[in-house]
Amino acid sequence: MKYSELVDSGATPTEIQAFLVGSENVPVTMRIPRNLRDAAKEAAELKGMSLTTYVKVCLIERLSEGSKE
Repeated sequence: MKYSELVDSGATPTEIQAFLVGSENVPVTMRIPRNLRDAAKEAAELKGMSLTTYVKVCLIERLSEGSKE
């Protein structure tokens, strides 16, 4: 099942979150401005987590809203 199919089916945020974390990890490389990276690292540290974990949490929160944006 794809994310879009899950959203279209009316899945709950909890079901969407379970889908998003229920797979193997894969490496991702992206280029972002240094200031954005530094700000995100600082925000992650303030919450007691790594940048990677912070990005994952932000993505899961946003995607579990069920929005198709």
